[in-house]
Amino acid sequence: MPDEKNIVFSKYTVALIENLKQIKSKSKPDEISKIAVSQTVSFFGIVYEKIRNAIEYREDHLIRRAAIERILRRRFSLNPDGKGEGENLLRELLWARYFPNESLGGQDILVTQSIIDKYIALKKLIITGRDLETQKFLAQFILDLLTCEIEESLSPEAAQRESSFTFFIYQILKAKIKIEDLPETQKDTFFLTAIEKAYRRSDIPFQRYHLFITFYKTIADNTVEDLKKLSIKLPAIFSKVDEIIKNPLSDKLLRFTKKQLPPFLILFHIINSKFEELDKILSQKDLLWNEVDLMCRTKYQAVSARMRVLAVRSFIYIFLTKMIFAIILEYPVSLYLYNEVNKISIIINSVFPPILMLLIVSFFRLPGEDNTKRIYNRLIDIIDKDKSFETQVAIITKKPRPKRPILIFGFTIFYSFTFFITLLIIYQILTMLTFNLISQVIFIFFVSVVTFFSYRIKQIVNEYRLQEKEGILSPIFDFFFMPVLSLGKFFSSGLSKLNFFIVIFDFIIEAPFKFLFEIVEEWISFVRKRKEEII
Repeated sequence: MPDEKNIVFSKYTVALIENLKQIKSKSKPDEISKIAVSQTVSFFGIVYEKIRNAIEYREDHLIRRAAIERILRRRFSLNPDGKGEGENLLRELLWARYFPNESLGGQDILVTQSIIDKYIALKKLIITGRDLETQKFLAQFILDLLTCEIEESLSPEAAQRESSFTFFIYQILKAKIKIEDLPETQKDTFFLTAIEKAYRRSDIPFQRYHLFITFYKTIADNTVEDLKKLSIKLPAIFSKVDEIIKNPLSDKLLRFTKKQLPPFLILFHIINSKFEELDKILSQKDLLWNEVDLMCRTKYQAVSARMRVLAVRSFIYIFLTKMIFAIILEYPVSLYLYNEVNKISIIINSVFPPILMLLIVSFFRLPGEDNTKRIYNRLIDIIDKDKSFETQVAIITKKPRPKRPILIFGFTIFYSFTFFITLLIIYQILTMLTFNLISQVIFIFFVSVVTFFSYRIKQIVNEYRLQEKEGILSPIFDFFFMPVLSLGKFFSSGLSKLNFFIVIFDFIIEAPFKFLFEIVEEWISFVRKRKEEII
């Protein structure tokens, strides 16, 4: 049991607590200007968004920004100048309950419309006269910044809190990192990018936005004259931001950062849930242990539930976007090429993937009490004034370390051989089951995609694991497991653009569906006003 000695806060811990205390809650809109949407329309809006999000695998904290982008794309296609789209955007977000009903009002409309107007003006300034490929890159970058800025302007408290947590991680860990032959300022930039990916789990739009506003004002904070001056430099700035995001150094720092995160995550959860008692809890080891122990057990249980939800969501995503297409393709192509259809192969291709995912997920194990104790001890190192924790420095090399070329060549040949052997074994088994070539390709497709999504779920399971113990046979298993996993990653990322369900929803269903929502909303509003006049 931990002792009861007090903890003296480090300057970074004091600064974090003070910053969090200064964050003010967003004011509620007044009764006159608040936006109220129909419960009836909202019900169908929520159902639609649930279905729409099921066909595009995305983490929960990224869904709202993606919805803002989707809505603006559709509305800009009909109204390129964006006039009046601020209110329309907020209404659609309220329909789908991305924000609670009546939580947004007139001030939010003015702010959102102002942001849209400045981005539209900026877009015209920087894309005019450029080649098509450059225009496409700049337009997407601007849209990314726009959607992120709107998202954070509508939920400023959460944005400021996450920004404070991010900077705290940076301050604590920056002394533990040294990058060979790289100035400190550049190291800091790469490290902030790594924290953005590891802690905030940001997608590319948020990575672009947060890195941009680290060095420059938000677009909305610039005057028209400022934008004209800035527009000259923005194409080069945008390219530089993407270079930093894609730099191999960021990925190396990402792997380092992920291993350090569990105690930070538990600390932030305690801060969010017990902020009023924070000074007392963090300064007394016995109280801190009680909170860490309870929070860890709570989060382990939450991870277990989340794992099951993600498994179901992953399968729905695979089924809707990949399996239906493949199964529909399997029957007619097999009939056309082979003049017969193997019903057994269709049944196996339909049933085996969910069974495989269930089997893989069943082997995942949650962290235990030993992990909780490690998190507790590391957490004390993080918040305590004693900096002995910082004595061990991780050195990141800019260039790969010299390897033995003969060994690397041999390993590459052996890895390629295992890739071939793995596929050959699958081929032989399927041939014994009388699968034709089409059915075999579909089977490999299913298995690899399910394996890849199972691997992603495992990363969630390890979110709070401070040190993962590797089994004796793990390296051998991983070596032969990688070919299937690599194929799954390729199919999931490289072929994601072929998700024809997204095209159907975004360009065929959503526009008329949301237009119908607007008509119903106007009708209900009209009837309500007539009723008020009678009363």
